[in-house]
Amino acid sequence: MEIALIIIGSLTIAATAIPIVRGEAWWIRVLDFPRLQVTFVAALTLAAYIFFVRDLSVKEIGFLFLLAACLLYQGYMMFPYTPFARKQVQQSTNSKAESSFSLLFANVLESNRDSERLKQIIRQADPDILLTVETNRWWQGQLSEYEAAYPYTVLQAQENTYGMLFYSKLELIDPQVKFLLDDEIPSIHTRVRLRSGKEIELRCLHPKPPFPTEDTSSTNRDAEILIVGKENKENPSPFVVMGDLNDVAWSHTNYLFQDISGLLDPRVGRGFYNTFHAKFPFLRLPLDHFFHSKHFRLVDFRRLAYFGSDHFPVYIKLSYEAEAATEQEELHADSAQKEEAGNKIDKAG
Repeated sequence: MEIALIIIGSLTIAATAIPIVRGEAWWIRVLDFPRLQVTFVAALTLAAYIFFVRDLSVKEIGFLFLLAACLLYQGYMMFPYTPFARKQVQQSTNSKAESSFSLLFANVLESNRDSERLKQIIRQADPDILLTVETNRWWQGQLSEYEAAYPYTVLQAQENTYGMLFYSKLELIDPQVKFLLDDEIPSIHTRVRLRSGKEIELRCLHPKPPFPTEDTSSTNRDAEILIVGKENKENPSPFVVMGDLNDVAWSHTNYLFQDISGLLDPRVGRGFYNTFHAKFPFLRLPLDHFFHSKHFRLVDFRRLAYFGSDHFPVYIKLSYEAEAATEQEELHADSAQKEEAGNKIDKAG
């Protein structure tokens, strides 16, 4: 028992310490993901060791101290995404329908064939904007019925799990599909005219994850996210970023992206809203995101029902409120962060 606890505890200590390193190798960055799981295992190991092991040596006390330090560090990293933290995005009390709009995002899992359940979710949520990823020609055919209700579309079906299908009831201005760093990885860039007439910028992303079967490092993922972040900082327009970023909310890259872009995360102060893995509760992580500039307040934000994918769909409703830009705090990057972001982008380029 004691040996098993030492082995498990040592693994949790390593899983906590390794991602502190800023390396971009997949086996380092993948450990950004399971903070919830590492915290749970570390807590169980610490409790079991205290309960079952008697007459602790100095080394064992040191081992328990390290486990406790892991718990504190992991808790510190995840704390912003609990209801106990201060909210980054204020709740809207605006009742003007013309200033609000809703978005639904779903990673469909390309091999998933349960399109009817997704259609039911879409009908119930009735979003103004719908983005699906991992969508190929089969999925485009299944969702083609929405082209009547959503007259503005950007359809980039692909057979490599990185296709994107975008449907909008709101007018799109100069929509473009761009391949920022990889000829196989699209992103959607467009302006959207709200019912009020206000124009906003919208970016839709789905970069590769740092995993051996996809990409052996996080270099391109980080750079793609940061390129869009820098674009927002240089653009005074209201700005929204959405998609499966293949990164967790509490990663260093996510914090860097927010500081570089100034964009706010509606998760902060509200909850994890874990979207992956839909089939295995213990493995769930917050991988699917909405970020937006300080011009918006939050009307609604929720995870939707399971439909056969490994991701849950997520829904958000935002309200454009001009006064929010002066009443919500914008994030800012310091010189070291700007240099780090520039280096990451240059390395990918």
